[in-house]
Amino acid sequence: MVFYVLTQNRICGFCFDSYKEGFTALWPPIHLPGKRTMATGSAAGGEVERRAIVVGIDDSEHSFYALQWTLDHFFSGTLAFGAAYKLVVVHAKPLPSSIIGLGGPGAVDVLPYVDSDLKKIATHVIEKAKQLVIAKSVSDVVYEVVEGDARNVLTDAVERFHADVLAVGSHGYGVIKRAVLGSVSDYCAHHAHCTVMIVKKPKQTH
Repeated sequence: MVFYVLTQNRICGFCFDSYKEGFTALWPPIHLPGKRTMATGSAAGGEVERRAIVVGIDDSEHSFYALQWTLDHFFSGTLAFGAAYKLVVVHAKPLPSSIIGLGGPGAVDVLPYVDSDLKKIATHVIEKAKQLVIAKSVSDVVYEVVEGDARNVLTDAVERFHADVLAVGSHGYGVIKRAVLGSVSDYCAHHAHCTVMIVKKPKQTH
């Protein structure tokens, strides 16, 4: 089942119940299953593979808000369900060719420089994510930088880590921009084989 999270407020029985202007309630509540007992070693060893919550991040404030929101509501406080889950933080590093295209003259010469910049951005993104995670004292966490389209990278991560939840930020694109650029969150909502939370950062009110 797919759910859209459009609030920053409290979580109550996995029902997000803010009714502030600009947000909506989430119903029915999300019922996360308990830790799945999947043997990772011999049966006699009794080892169990923990399920995962995957958070997709890029260098935008929207994705870091989604990560912070997930940490606040799933891995801290009285409703800390993180004890039963592994946190997986995934950054999709774009292909250099997807940034500059391949048609222009001299594009091949520019690719190494673009790739270097993308690697620097990926390092910065992961380091910032680590700071947020460490602040919440989350120990069972995996960080991944995977090259490719974010839509495919995130849905693949869901499969590889047997995730129960995928959390992504909402960039708030308009209709035209969404049609041109595509929406990672929309794609994941329709193709990821798990619950998808699209966390929308509330607009600042003055």
